[in-house]
Amino acid sequence: MDIRIEKTEKAIRNAFIELRSGKPLEKITVKELCQLAYINKSTFYSHYEDIYALSDALELETVASITNSISRSYEYSAENLDVFTRELCLAFSAHTSLINILFSGKEKSRLAGRLENAIKELVFRKYPEYQNNVEINILLSYCIQGAYYAYVNNQSADVDTLIQVIENIARTLKPLYAPS
Repeated sequence: MDIRIEKTEKAIRNAFIELRSGKPLEKITVKELCQLAYINKSTFYSHYEDIYALSDALELETVASITNSISRSYEYSAENLDVFTRELCLAFSAHTSLINILFSGKEKSRLAGRLENAIKELVFRKYPEYQNNVEINILLSYCIQGAYYAYVNNQSADVDTLIQVIENIARTLKPLYAPS
């Protein structure tokens, strides 16, 4: 990629993160983003359709980064729910700042849904027989969504304790639905 394009892209993203950290997505304008990034509107529109497309791109990158952080998640799944949820929480912890900025306010539930879809896709690639297993699907949804909301809603707790509690919950569930 051309260095100028790369620098412009970085400026757009940094300006967006700065603006998003202080206000809801729907209150951010292209004009103020361009002023902060020191670019003109046509430059912005050559990279993104609108503010929502930029936000969507950053959200997808965050989901990809989290799933890459738990790259072995497809090996864990229902057989090792405790390890799976621990890695998931550690990935949340590594991305806390970005999660709190991009997925704040009305956007809070978007990450959980996107993560669930992305992680299930990884798991089903490794274990195609899980795809139509209702119990495994429910269990994965519960672990992914539950770990996310437990983590996000309890960020004031000690991170190690929070992760340990979530891991213990998953460990307790394991004998109920471990595949045979």
